[in-house]
Amino acid sequence: MELNTIKPNAGEKHAKRRVGRGIGSGLGKTAGRGHKGQKSRAGGYHKVGFEGGQMPMQRRLPKRGFKSQQLKFNDQVTLTDVASIGQVDIDLLTLKQFGLVSQLARKVKVINTGAIASAVNLKNIGATAAAKLAIEAAGGSVV
Repeated sequence: MELNTIKPNAGEKHAKRRVGRGIGSGLGKTAGRGHKGQKSRAGGYHKVGFEGGQMPMQRRLPKRGFKSQQLKFNDQVTLTDVASIGQVDIDLLTLKQFGLVSQLARKVKVINTGAIASAVNLKNIGATAAAKLAIEAAGGSVV
């Protein structure tokens, strides 16, 4: 192999399309732009969503709702899940190790779904009022 014999692979390179170079080229006269109108003219363009001056769709439709980006850092577990761990002291790291909350979770709250019979001590984990009563009734604590 020599430098003067190196060529690109077949079909890799193709000639730039030359428009407006006569009728024989197949792209003469209007050069593929059609007849008249804003897009046929030099410098003619419009923004995405532009509808010729009509009120655009994204402005006609009502706006409502908001989803906070902080929600991905919050999570919740049920009393049944907490009871299934089988440990006395439970913190955020324990819940992540057992796969009960996402790895992104920073704030976790225990909700009153299911039942708990054994005593558990929650550390730096929130609980709803009803869940707290159920945990304390079982002999545990929420710190």
